Amino acid sequence: MIEVTSKILKDIYKERAKGVYFPKYSFGFLLVIGGGEFYTGSPALSAMAALNSGVDLVEIIAPKRAADIIASFSPNLCAYPLEGIRLEKKHLATLLTFTEAAKERSRGNVAVVIGGGLGRSKETKETVLDYLSRVKVPVVVDADAIHALEGGGNEEIIKGKPFLITPHSFEFFVLTGKAIYKLSHEEKQKVVKEEAARLQTTILLKDKPDIISDGKEIALNKTGSPYMSVGGTGDTLAGVCGALLARNINPFLAAQAAVFITGKAGEAAAERLRESLTATEVIKAIPEVLH
Repeated sequence: MIEVTSKILKDIYKERAKGVYFPKYSFGFLLVIGGGEFYTGSPALSAMAALNSGVDLVEIIAPKRAADIIASFSPNLCAYPLEGIRLEKKHLATLLTFTEAAKERSRGNVAVVIGGGLGRSKETKETVLDYLSRVKVPVVVDADAIHALEGGGNEEIIKGKPFLITPHSFEFFVLTGKAIYKLSHEEKQKVVKEEAARLQTTILLKDKPDIISDGKEIALNKTGSPYMSVGGTGDTLAGVCGALLARNINPFLAAQAAVFITGKAGEAAAERLRESLTATEVIKAIPEVLH
């Protein structure tokens, strides 16, 4: 059993030697695929969290309304608009092209976050499944992308790939068919490890403490605040996960570091804001944790 501590940050964020030139993308290129007609902020939160976690560049791919809104948030955000109000099969070629281009431009320092705000229409879920079956880079599978995996029969899409799946308890049920709400924390740990082993992937169950397993080991994270129940903190966590995967950190270690960072940032923001806490304030507090 591993208990995540601040030591993990020293292992990941090494001091950069003065006078050394680092080419762009040395510390990662992240693609965020998400958003829709209603949930336009989700991919933006993931992107901003990733930038505050040290990734060199983020590109967001979203349906047009979401992309246009996101592009107005900050000059640091690059948003590519997909035609229409939701992700559809006609967009698959664009997603794959962007992914391969990012992989080539970044010399392999690339990852994807997919799911936040996409919606759960039949065609959207089918497009997500098709994308996940073809992609060959690390991926954070979050939110609506987890719902795309619902129903079983999708194990082969996941197995053996460098994926990090980030469910809360209901999404874990959607993913695995295992209801864990009433289980003790020790029982939850066992089930998460078993399912990670069965799916040959890494699972980060958002709980208290958070449970991370790659099917071989279990890590527990105790950081966080009760005030982090607000919308957008899951998107924030997904973005931090993606930033670390883009540094070619393995999913099990990346998940531990990401949930520690997000939880600590939430603690810092909650100490100041309590009931007024928002996801954007958690994102603003990430540099406090890293530095």
